[in-house]
Amino acid sequence: MSATADNTVLMVGNFLSGTVGVRGVCEELAERLQQAGWSVIKTSDKASKAARMIDMIGTVLTSRSRYGIAQVDLYSGPAFLWAEAACYALRLAGKPYVVTMHGGGLPKFAARHPARCRALLQSAKAVTAPSDYLRESMRPYRDDVLLVPNALEIARYPFRPRRHATPNLVWVRAFDYTYNPLLAIRALAVVAKRFPEARLLMVGPDKHDGSFEAAKAEAAALGVAARVEFAGPVPKTEIARSMDRGDIFLNTTNVDNTPVTVLEALASGACVVSTRVGGIPYLLTHERNALLVPPDDAEAMAGAIERLIDEPELAARLSSAGRALAETVDWPLVLNRWISLLSSKG
Repeated sequence: MSATADNTVLMVGNFLSGTVGVRGVCEELAERLQQAGWSVIKTSDKASKAARMIDMIGTVLTSRSRYGIAQVDLYSGPAFLWAEAACYALRLAGKPYVVTMHGGGLPKFAARHPARCRALLQSAKAVTAPSDYLRESMRPYRDDVLLVPNALEIARYPFRPRRHATPNLVWVRAFDYTYNPLLAIRALAVVAKRFPEARLLMVGPDKHDGSFEAAKAEAAALGVAARVEFAGPVPKTEIARSMDRGDIFLNTTNVDNTPVTVLEALASGACVVSTRVGGIPYLLTHERNALLVPPDDAEAMAGAIERLIDEPELAARLSSAGRALAETVDWPLVLNRWISLLSSKG
């Protein structure tokens, strides 16, 4: 397929894996669209926030003759302003765009800024959300939001059933207080009282908000420093190997939507213990494909971990059901939705 405006999409988001070591959903989508024959213009990979915003707006305007439709990622906080500016520039350029909502913090942000959210969402040709949580929460601002889930290439994640879960724990996320990495360490300290062989692997980059240093200090203070391995960021291709090193995956976040790391854990067969926050109850069902606990409650999380160790039938059931859930978001299925949407709205 030769590149024309009709089969070229401009993708506006954070393409920062080269600088921060975290591969965003937009980067994976761009790659998949290219493999399917689309031409993709990407913005932005600039490390500086100011430079990134300037690059986004500049690319929208200077490349306007090259693309037929744009896809814009929308987050809360300062990133909302970038999406606003990019969409304004797209309107100036006379280009249609699809807005993709992300992040568990967006509904609270929208409640504080309802007029801005409503104006932005109503201006788009279509709006997508990766979860029923975001779709329902943002309904007051646009009532026809489309569900297009985050996707995985299931073949990348070998399934290992956890029929007898061991106290080998895995945590994969960026070190950021929003994701509450200290909760994983506190839960480990509780579990280690019964299971002295308990270990915790923590994988992810340091977001430099102090949480990485605090996690190390907490492990030392609780006497479990020797049980915690801080692996740092790993390439996307190594995530499955990290998951395979444990039997129980901990999602400790205080705010969330549909975390890809949880889907990766489910695909790998790991038993998931997660806080019951944001979009998590829309994604996971307690005792069907995961165990859900209150946020920031180390005793509750430790209790769920111990249940999985003590009850092999429960671990096996969650492991199998989790894999089945992950298979519903395999990339070929989700990519077809994206291609249909972009083709119809361009």
